[in-house]
Amino acid sequence: MAEPEADSAPVFCPDDRLAYRRSRTRFVPGQGLALDEAYRLAHLPLVAPGHPGVIPATEGRHYTSGRHPRVVSLVLPVPHAALDAAPAHAALERDLRAAPFAHKIAWDVAARRRDRLHATLCGSLAVGPDAAPTMTPEQRAALAVLGPVTVELRGLFSGTVNVGRLYLRVYPECRDGADMLAAIQQIMGRAPSGLTVVGLHALTDDLDPDEAAALSAMIESWWDRPILRLTVDALWLLWATDDQVLDGGVLERVPLTGAAARH
Repeated sequence: MAEPEADSAPVFCPDDRLAYRRSRTRFVPGQGLALDEAYRLAHLPLVAPGHPGVIPATEGRHYTSGRHPRVVSLVLPVPHAALDAAPAHAALERDLRAAPFAHKIAWDVAARRRDRLHATLCGSLAVGPDAAPTMTPEQRAALAVLGPVTVELRGLFSGTVNVGRLYLRVYPECRDGADMLAAIQQIMGRAPSGLTVVGLHALTDDLDPDEAAALSAMIESWWDRPILRLTVDALWLLWATDDQVLDGGVLERVPLTGAAARH
């Protein structure tokens, strides 16, 4: 379960320890924003299937009209009720709805996936229709002794891959000098990414120069603004057959405490 954090004052990793600044979209004054190939393959077929830029399939990639074989990933859950109740999130949503590109946001898709909001920590732990993720007893025990982890969501963010998705950035607790999300990734045998994001919205078309300038300005104005602080006592093993997780669900809660997992 993830709960809003209200009483304590944890320290969060700063930008210079994370990858957000070097991974943000580079906007060029006077130019629009084009949806990139990765987005047009994995996301555009789901949010705007009739768009001429949709890539139905491509050699070497396991996507067909935005769908892929079942994958299971370890993710950080974000409770939509807490996010909906956060005044900063409401203000961000108002800004987005008032933006000149608001008509190019797939609002209906965001509503459909609200109960599966998450940030991926370890992707593709298992792939295939019958594949189940293998977590060793040692990994589960190491996660269980970490204790609840606090994170702070900040926004807005657009990256250099999957251009067309708009995210919130996750700033992990820095406990005794350690990035706690990196610690989870290391327990799972993954390299720390420094880039943990919550998919918030999806664009349905390229942006023209004025729309791109408005998005760039909004990202800049929201960069340092906290959206929500959460204390997370369990992660999810989440299955999905598309990158928006329109078809997907929670297989298991993985505790960050000594409590037993609940399905």
